[in-house]
Amino acid sequence: MMDTIYIDALKVDTIIGVHAWERTTKQTVILYLEMDYDISAAAKSDDLSKACDYAEIAEQVIQFIENSQFQLIETMAEETAQLILREFKIQKVKIQVAKPGAVEGADSVGVIIKRS
Repeated sequence: MMDTIYIDALKVDTIIGVHAWERTTKQTVILYLEMDYDISAAAKSDDLSKACDYAEIAEQVIQFIENSQFQLIETMAEETAQLILREFKIQKVKIQVAKPGAVEGADSVGVIIKRS
């Protein structure tokens, strides 16, 4: 049985974009993460060591993105998904990356990917 854990509206400041001005100014991206994870062992035991460490996932994702300089949010989403799948016991991840202010008249633009 798979359950879903999530991290909503994780804000990260990073260099992102293809335009010259975007390569010199950090912008905020917002991530929404949904991850398939069997929580039954943690729920039965009430033992943190058997749970998925949300804080650790958030910390690694923030550090990874802050230290990256992707041009495309598509690449950012893909590489972040691979990081989560590789480093944590996650079976499947859905990532939404939003880039506020990227298109005039829109709150944000972005991509949603699902990887397993």
